[in-house]
This record gives sequence, structure tokens and C-alpha cells, in this order.
Amino acid sequence: MYAFGLCIDRHYLTPGLAMITGLADSLTPNARRTAALRVLTLDLAPNHALLLSDLAKRAGFGSFDLAHRAPLRVSRMADASYITVTTYLRFEFTAAFVRRPYLIYVDADTLVRGDLTTPLNALNPGELGAVPDEFNPAVGECPALPGAAECWPHLKGRPYYNAGLLWAHTTDLPAIRRGVVHALIRQRRHILHNDQDALNLWLLRTGRVRPVDAGYNRFEVHRYLERGNWVRRVVTRPLRPDPAAALVHFVGPEKPWQTACPPTDDVREYRALLRRALRHTRALGAAHPEPVGLR
Repeated sequence: MYAFGLCIDRHYLTPGLAMITGLADSLTPNARRTAALRVLTLDLAPNHALLLSDLAKRAGFGSFDLAHRAPLRVSRMADASYITVTTYLRFEFTAAFVRRPYLIYVDADTLVRGDLTTPLNALNPGELGAVPDEFNPAVGECPALPGAAECWPHLKGRPYYNAGLLWAHTTDLPAIRRGVVHALIRQRRHILHNDQDALNLWLLRTGRVRPVDAGYNRFEVHRYLERGNWVRRVVTRPLRPDPAAALVHFVGPEKPWQTACPPTDDVREYRALLRRALRHTRALGAAHPEPVGLR
């Protein structure tokens, strides 16, 4: 019925291993056997592709495929401080590659805790499922889409969505891609957060979004509280770990697999998962460099 889509380059191979392990944990054995994993990459070597395939098989997924793709020619990297052009590969999934009626796209810098398939039950054809962004809650009230609210005042206050977790009918993937291309060509001056801003410009123009509960894309904020209090001015919910969240998203430059990342509760939970993923990797006989201090 569905496939999980991941975009992984050589910099994100290690979190990709953790992602596959976490997705497997979130599903029953029978669900894993019927689920598919689809990976798009710019630069993974054949041995890396084989490692991901072997881990997916060991984790119990019934189907795995990986393909090399190039990003959109009109891609604009307005912010490349810690994000690479690989982020645009999320728009290169096709029905022929996915080979399932539904695609659930998941960013690699996330911790999966629960079943991510439930929002598919409410997703109508033509809609894209997405969760409002916790750091950029509304157009014209956040850094995202600079100048858009001034050009189109009727958009001010409209929700802005995070692209780290998306639900789609695979038949709608070409329309989403065309909409993103249109935004990148016609509204480039409003792009700040790269592909995510382009996706939101399409959603604002078409209204083809199915809002999904915030617990499916909960930001990990305590890393930011270690550095300052600006999060308290932006995020209105209680700033404590949410054990009910189906997914925790480590947005920003500090990632939980990096040793300099503050060891918050969610980071420690992620690192425990990563250690388990690397044990699976060693059991497969694969030589993969491990982050310092995680053994």
C-alpha cells in the first residue's frame, strides 16, 4: 500500500541507517513485510547502496530500491549553511519508482517513535499531507517566504508547513513537482528555506494541503534552549519532551549524531537507536565509520 521515501547522500549515510532501524521499530512485523523503502541519492557508492539494502532486509522490509537522481535544474539554495542540494530530491520520487499507491516522505534527521501511516486514512486524492512548522507558524509572521505577505496580503497569517514529513498519493507527485518548479521560476525572490519555501508557495497557490497533527513532526527544541531563550518567543506549546510524538525532528545545524550536539533527552534516545543500528551494521559484516563516542 505505501512506501517510505528517504533522500540520503554520503553525508547522511549514518543517520540513514538509524532512520531505517527506527521505521522498522514503528511497524508490526506484518506491516514491515508489506511496506516498501525507496531511497534517492546524488552520490552514494554501490557499497553504500548494498549496505542500506541489506539493513532494510535484516529489518524485515518487504521491498527496497535505490536510485540516483539529479535535483531540479531550477533549484535555489538560498540557505546552504548546513543543507545540501540533496534536499530537492524529495520532489524526484515518481510513481514508477515508488510502485505503491502512497508515498510517506521522511527527512533523515528525525527520530521515528510511532506509526506514521495513520494520516493516510484522511488523505484525499489531490492533497498533500503536511504538519505546520513550529518555528515558522504563519506567513508574514516568520522569516520564511520573505516578502510574500507584502506581495499578496491575503496570504498573511496562513499556515506554513514543514517539509520534513509528507504524505502523498503517488499519482499526485508530478503535480507537486510542477508546482515547485513554477514557484522556483516565478517567485524565486521569496525563497529563503530552499525547497520548503518553494513547496509552501505551491500549497498557498493551490490550497492542496491536508493539515496533519503536530505530534507527527514535533521539533526537538531543548538543543536551542541550551544556547538561548528565543524558542520561548516562537513556540507556544510547553517546551518539554513530548513522549506521545510519533516523530521528533532535529531541525537546524546541530544534529544528534554529532558529538558537539547538546545531549538532551531526545538526543540521548536518538543515540541509543543509532548505536543499535550500527550493531546491525556490524552484524552484516559492513565496515562503516562510526561517530566518535557512540560505541
